[in-house]
Amino acid sequence: MTAIVLAAALGGCTVGPNFVHPSPPKAAAYTPVAAAPHLVPGADEPAQQVIVGQAIPAAWWQLFRSPRLDRLVRLAIANNPTIAAAKARLMGAQQAVAEARGAYAPQIDASASAERQMGPPFALGIRPSHDLPTYNLYSAGATASFSPDVFGLTGRRVEQQRALAQNQAYQLAAAQLAVTGNVVHQALTVAASRLQIEALEATVAADEKALALTRQEFADGKVARTDVLTGETQFENDRALLPPIRQQMASAQDALAILVGEAPASFSPPDFDLADFTLPAELPVGLPSALAARRPDILAAEAQLHAASAAVGVADAQMYPNFTLSASVGTAALATRSLGNGSNLIWTLFGGLTAPIFHGGALAAQKQAAIDQFHGELALYRQTVLAGLGQVADLLRSLGHDAERVRAERQALDATSEALNLAQRRYEVGKTGRLPLLDAERRDQRQRVTYIQAKAQRYLDSAQLFVALGGGWWRNAGAPGQRDNPARQPSPAAVPDRRRALGPNQ
Repeated sequence: MTAIVLAAALGGCTVGPNFVHPSPPKAAAYTPVAAAPHLVPGADEPAQQVIVGQAIPAAWWQLFRSPRLDRLVRLAIANNPTIAAAKARLMGAQQAVAEARGAYAPQIDASASAERQMGPPFALGIRPSHDLPTYNLYSAGATASFSPDVFGLTGRRVEQQRALAQNQAYQLAAAQLAVTGNVVHQALTVAASRLQIEALEATVAADEKALALTRQEFADGKVARTDVLTGETQFENDRALLPPIRQQMASAQDALAILVGEAPASFSPPDFDLADFTLPAELPVGLPSALAARRPDILAAEAQLHAASAAVGVADAQMYPNFTLSASVGTAALATRSLGNGSNLIWTLFGGLTAPIFHGGALAAQKQAAIDQFHGELALYRQTVLAGLGQVADLLRSLGHDAERVRAERQALDATSEALNLAQRRYEVGKTGRLPLLDAERRDQRQRVTYIQAKAQRYLDSAQLFVALGGGWWRNAGAPGQRDNPARQPSPAAVPDRRRALGPNQ
């Protein structure tokens, strides 16, 4: 009874540090003002505009306005094995929360036994004799036990498992974001590779025609052997550019098959063309202060930090007394038909207390290890935030450089195209031969390849920027962890106070 009164008096006294969410990044921009990207390339190329503070849509890939891409991304979300594995881990983590919460309720167990004994069963009313009897003993009953959460040990364990479940929810969101980003990246790679292959094949065809003409002129004695060798070298060099790009397209197609959960031999991705995509004119870029609440990898690191904080509370609570209340009721008899008799009823009530006194410093070491683990997770969280900020900054700079590059490549392409037009007109009026015209065609096609590469890079970097910003997954009503991530006011990171965290020297 004393234990019951003490448990009631001390109920709700949770020990250990309470977790508070880390502060958001204080930076007002991702890059210095002097390094702000210029996304208006000119030369009739599409411009882009960074919209600060605007949220990214949940289905961010739809900004490229490709229905076939949208269908492929949704197929990957439904069938990708990595996403399926993340979902299974989340469900397991949720069950671990339910298991931890079970300690709040009493544990009730039923028992029954049948024994063969020899000796005087005084409790059953049989008088002893010189000849010890042999008899059967049957019993049945139920036992209930309960450990009041006086110092918050159960609460901290539940808190820890909830944080780990949140971590798995954000890991699922990160897997979905990575898969959708990879699908878009590989689809754009296929589209760009296809255009490059077409331009290179035209270049090789022009080389082949020029080489045949040069060989004929050499046979006629009009050019030297060195001209033939130069033509052969150019032809082979241009032809050698095709296999790597074909391999690049084949690898992207195989990657798309794997992303949608299919073997490459049994899945044929759409024949994407760069003209199927629209370069997003607006780039919604949230503030750096919002990045920590939107990137799932940062949120997963924060959840892991929360679990480490709860682990400190678990270690703290283990240094305080533990209370146990139990009760049992049952019946015992020499025959099964007598088990229901009231005279055979047996019951007990028990209240106990276990308090650590000396464990050789093990409990104190365990608690200090949990505190050190927390500080380690805090450093990893900060590193994850910094990496996210750096990734966004790099992509914004890349987009600015992409605009500069595509402008230069477009102007060079306009120049080679104009040179080709002049060569065609001169050839038509008989002022030049066939060979200069073929050379102009080859130079134009080679320039077209580099222009396609520069143009495709703007699409690729735009997609990577959306992924780096979190992809807008949190805007889905059914987003993983949405209910576990309510709107909150950020506050400084919780670092367990060593003076409070360390109790008696256990």
